[in-house]
Amino acid sequence: MLKTIKTKQVRLGMYIHALKGAWIHHPFWKTEFVLENPKDLQKLFASVVKEVEIDTSKGLDVDEVKAVETQLVIESPAPAEASAGNVKKTKKINASQEMKNAKGLINASKKAVTVMFNDARLGKVVNPETMMPLVEGIAASIDRNRAALISLARLKSQDDYTYMHSVAVCAMMTALAKELKLSDLEVKQAGLAGLLHDIGKMAVPLEVLNKPGALTDEEFLMIKQHPTKGHALLMKAGIKDTVALDVCLHNHEKVDGTGYPEKLAGSNISLFAKMGAICDVYDAITSNRPYKAGWEPSVSLKRMAQWQGHFDEEVFKAFVKSVGIYPVGSVVLLKSKRLAVVVDQSEKSLLKPIVKVFFSTKSKERIPVEEVDLSKPSVHDEIAGPETTVAWGIDNVDELWAEL
Repeated sequence: MLKTIKTKQVRLGMYIHALKGAWIHHPFWKTEFVLENPKDLQKLFASVVKEVEIDTSKGLDVDEVKAVETQLVIESPAPAEASAGNVKKTKKINASQEMKNAKGLINASKKAVTVMFNDARLGKVVNPETMMPLVEGIAASIDRNRAALISLARLKSQDDYTYMHSVAVCAMMTALAKELKLSDLEVKQAGLAGLLHDIGKMAVPLEVLNKPGALTDEEFLMIKQHPTKGHALLMKAGIKDTVALDVCLHNHEKVDGTGYPEKLAGSNISLFAKMGAICDVYDAITSNRPYKAGWEPSVSLKRMAQWQGHFDEEVFKAFVKSVGIYPVGSVVLLKSKRLAVVVDQSEKSLLKPIVKVFFSTKSKERIPVEEVDLSKPSVHDEIAGPETTVAWGIDNVDELWAEL
């Protein structure tokens, strides 16, 4: 049985069915759960949520609380007390272990985003709250291993690029927000903004979006109008989240003022829009498109770093830390003259990831695959620099790290 009660009546052992009010004010990722942790109760008391809907068939009712002798009753603390020490630690796992979880999450996300975007194309109402379970799942995956989902989301077909691009940007925005030490609320906002940032492309004809050749001036103008059209679409749908609206409208602005649609510069561009610009471009240039093959991840970072006036330098540095100097899937040349692909990051050094060696540039042939943790003291090999596989006639490198 569902029952709405005042937040101050909530006690441990109750099953929270819904938190009344906009999701953006909720202190939790989930809105349905058994309240078991005293610190979670403190967070709820300290929030702006005034009413809660409980399910008495799955947890305690208000009348039952008094009968539960072990019930821990906690008085409403001051907000400063509630905000301290509430971060739950997530067990870290390696990229290979998280790949299995990430693959299922990516498939589910693709379906949900496809439906949302198609609804937008047909002029239907877009409800961002339906996307929050995806943001929650993506954030949880990033917590377990930052590399797995981000690297897998890069492997997208030309047909599903627009939808998968949004999933990839959501994942990167989440990881970057965590790297920047933003609050739980801001991490939520960043993730949702990533999912919605390109929704304006639903107003662009598919033949233009997927055109394999060069765009005409008229077609390029259509593309440049997608941020304003997306912003208008979100406003029409009643979306009030300022971060999602801002990133949708301004993720193509550049810090030197040469971006679009408003030619904002420097401090006039918000932190979230600066984050969105980096994540959007990185996924675009590392993904295969109808008109070009994607660049190697580490090569892409190197080139992005050289684009003066495009990105905010400090935010870009944080982005590199969040994905790694040599992101998973990067092909690198070792000083031993062997080629390797990065399969995971090392906690010890961004310059010494875990790699799989697979090719000798001396003999110009494949060699038995060997996994090497370059951060171990016993390993004397190191990365000489990023490399591409084209010159060596190598393909299917993704199979070595993505376990396709």
